[in-house]
Order: sequence, then C-alpha cells, then structure tokens
Amino acid sequence: MAKSKNSQKKNSPRKFAGIGLWVSGIALLVTILLLIIKVLALAKIYTLPNVQVFNWALGISAALIVLGLAGFALLDPQRVRELLTGRQARYGSNAIIMLLAFVGILLVVNILVFQNPGKPLDFTEDKQNSLATETLDTLKALPEPVQATAFFTSQTPSDTALKMLENYKNHSDGKFTYALVDPDQNPLAAQQAGITGDGKIYLQMGNQHEIVAAASEQEITTALVRLMNPGQQTIYFLTGEGERDVQNAGDTAYTTAKSALEAKNYTVLSLNLIAQNKIPDNATVIVIAGPTQPISAAEDTLLQNYVTKGGALVILEEPAPLTQFGNSPDPLAAYLSANWGIGFENDIVIDTNTSQPLYAIAATYGNHPITEKLQGLVSFYPTSRSLTIAANLTNQPIALVSTASSAWGETAFASMQTNGQVSFDPTVDFPGPLTLAVAVADTTSSSRVVVFGDADFASNVFFSQYANGDMFLNTIDWAAGQAQLINLSTPTAISRTLALPSSFWLLVMAISFLCILPGLVIAGGVISWLVRRSRG
Repeated sequence: MAKSKNSQKKNSPRKFAGIGLWVSGIALLVTILLLIIKVLALAKIYTLPNVQVFNWALGISAALIVLGLAGFALLDPQRVRELLTGRQARYGSNAIIMLLAFVGILLVVNILVFQNPGKPLDFTEDKQNSLATETLDTLKALPEPVQATAFFTSQTPSDTALKMLENYKNHSDGKFTYALVDPDQNPLAAQQAGITGDGKIYLQMGNQHEIVAAASEQEITTALVRLMNPGQQTIYFLTGEGERDVQNAGDTAYTTAKSALEAKNYTVLSLNLIAQNKIPDNATVIVIAGPTQPISAAEDTLLQNYVTKGGALVILEEPAPLTQFGNSPDPLAAYLSANWGIGFENDIVIDTNTSQPLYAIAATYGNHPITEKLQGLVSFYPTSRSLTIAANLTNQPIALVSTASSAWGETAFASMQTNGQVSFDPTVDFPGPLTLAVAVADTTSSSRVVVFGDADFASNVFFSQYANGDMFLNTIDWAAGQAQLINLSTPTAISRTLALPSSFWLLVMAISFLCILPGLVIAGGVISWLVRRSRG
C-alpha cells in the first residue's frame, strides 16, 4: 500500500508545477527589461533597431508569464489556494506592491528629468555655482542666439570653462550654445576666428563676434554686453615719427596686433597728425608705438586737447639709444611728467634672471583691470627702459609691470656697445625692482593714459609669445573702456573652520567610541541571551 502511494506521488503532475513558475519568473524578468527599453524609446533616449520584432518579443514574453502561471495553477491547484489565502500571500502581495510602486516612481521621475532638464540646482551655501543676477539678466535680454566656441588645446584644462559655458546654456532658454575646438587639430578654425593663443572663447551673435581672453563669468558676460551694444571703436596708430607700421608686415611691425584688434571688432587706422593737423572725432584710442623721433609741439598740443576731452592714449617708447631723439626735446615726455606724473628713465633694463639679459621679465603685475587676468602668466619686454611714478597725485598712476629686484637700469651705454659687458654700478645705475608699464585714469574727464617703456613686446615677432599679446590687447580694451562694461555681484565665499576640542575631551570621545559603546552593545547581547536561556 505504501509502495502504491509512493508510485502515485512520483507520477503526480504536481512535481511539474514548479516548471511553470520558473518559466513565468524568467518571462517576467525579460518582460520588465523589455518594458524599460520601451519606456526609454518613448522618452527618445534610445532608438529601437526594429520596432516590429521588439513588439513581437514583448508579446511573447508577456504570454509566457500567463502560460507559466496557468500551468502552475492547473498542475498544483492546492498550492495555489494556499498561496492566495495564506499569511505568505498577504506579506508577499504587500512586498510586490511596494516594489512595483518604487520602480514605477523611479521610472517616471527619470523620464521627466530627462525630458525636462531645466536648470541645475546649486546646493552650496554660498551659491558659488550660480550665475550672478546681472548675467541672468543679460542672458534673458539676448536678442539673438549666441554660439560660443571654446578653443582649448590638450595642454590647457577645459573642464572649468565647459562647466561655466554649460551653466550659461542652462539659463539661456536655448539662446546660448557652445562647442569645443582644439586649435592644434583644427588650426583653420582658429585662424578664421582670429584666435591667437590657447584657452580663448569665440562668441558669435549674428554678424557680430567677440573674443574672450579668459573663461570667467566677468569676461563672458562683458563680451555678451558688447555683442548686444555694438559700437564702432576706432583705434588710430600715429605715424610720421618712425612709429611701428600697421600696414606692412615685418618683424618690428604691428600687423599681428592689428589683426588681433580687428578680430575683436576694432577698426584700426593710421593717423598722420603732421599731414591732417586734426584728430578724428571717432578716435577711441590713439597709439604711439615706438617713435624714433620726438613728436612736434603742434602734435603735442593736439594730443593734449584730445586727452583733456576724455580721450585715451597708449604710448610705447624705446630706450633713447635705440631712437634718433638725441638731445632734441621730447614734448610728449614733458607732458606725461607734468600732467600725469609719469617719467622716462634714460636707461636700458638688464634682467640677469634669463638667458637674454636685455629681455626684462614681468616679475609682478599691479592690481589693475589690464593685468587682472595675467596673474601667474609671463610677459617680457625686450630692450626696455624703466619708468618713474610721482607720488601724492590726484590721479595716482598704477605700476602695471615690475621686474625682479635683481634687475637694474643700465646707463653705461658706451660700454654696452663697445664690449657688450654690463654690471650693476650703484653709483649710476638704477636698482630694481623697476617699473616697465604704468596706467592712469582721470575720473573727472574719463581720460586714460597707458605708458610702456618698450615697444618690441607687441611687435610681430613677439606678439604671440607667452602673454605679450594679451597684455597689449588688455591695454587697448581698458583704454577704450571695453575691459569691464558690467560689474557682477558675485557671492561671497563662506569659510568655515573646525574648532577641535581639548586633548582631554578627545581622550574621552576616543574611549567612549572605542570601548564604552561597543562594551554596552556586547553586554546587551549577553544579557538578552541569558534572559532567553533562563526562560527555556
């Protein structure tokens, strides 16, 4: 009799009921996976290679779920009744409902976030990752879409710049887009955009464009303001006294500087005051680059009247031995000294920190908009003369560039020309640090003057080396009033310090965490075990 019952049990169809559950479970997993892919396709995150085949697969997997469950129910109805009415059914159904709800909410939230990315949230306490209010207002006021192209080589990190550009894009309502270009791999694009150097951003809005020298919010927003307010800015280079040529190329010419200025939407023209005897009304800045002869008294009068009325003057003079000034009076130098407190020393700067002692290196930069973005960068000034600054003036000049203390101003020109040997003589030479460039502004008339003791640094042969070109372009921008058109209300960084407790309290905390708390947990476990054991 027992043998007959065992035989019936072995031949019972109930032992095959589990296969139905396995088929149904596997089909359920496949169906969930296919549904996730389907949702991604509906959200346009993923493109299905063959929609018809995919739908067939989804239907078959869903059918297998039903068939598997139906087979299990037919083969083992008693087990089905137990599952539907027992305590496990109640707990299991609750768990399934919670799981399905969690997965559903997760899918819906991800789809909504992907389809509506919106603006990223800044959870930092001081909002360091948020754009300034002025920037947000500028982006809202954009009349046309702006395309930004960041020119970064592999040697210059671009993560910070791209993060900032992404921030601009997220707050522009589709009016600001950007792309990254490596000028080493695509030099033609950099050439067409007028990009010289690395780490610069080209902004294009309609027919207008601007070049951002540094990837900062201040620089980018200022460039956007210039794009929205395109004014004609004309830079005149004085001619007639042997100044640097801006029309014909050559090592000492300024044609590279001219091209860079034109790439920034400046109009660059030559001006011969001897012939015209008048400064054009549209002159934004007048540049006197490396005259070999002093200007005339008539020219000096015209320039003084121009500056008094709010004009801007950029003067780059070479050391006297490299000019034909001789003993002739220099009206321009007299005007700078009397009206602006800036003087030229009769020397040549020697800097022994380099292999080229006649190349004066900028050891420090002054606190000024021209040099604000040049901190940590190198610029150099071949065959420069030093400048002096008077003190206690109403419009106090600011030293833009200074040499190291080891440099000096050599005055023994004869020995330099005879044997090429130089050494510092404290009785006649000027000790370092020496000033190589000065800027001054009159807040009443808005006049601006910048003076360099060197003209070679911005010539064709040196313009693209290190930060020389940036120094010259920044100077023109500031003189033209284009350096900082908008002041941003940047958030103040919040600094927090951790005040450590005394040694005694550190010891108490260490004993508590390492000994007392673990001991209490262990004691609690032992007591609980003893109580349960005593109860049998």
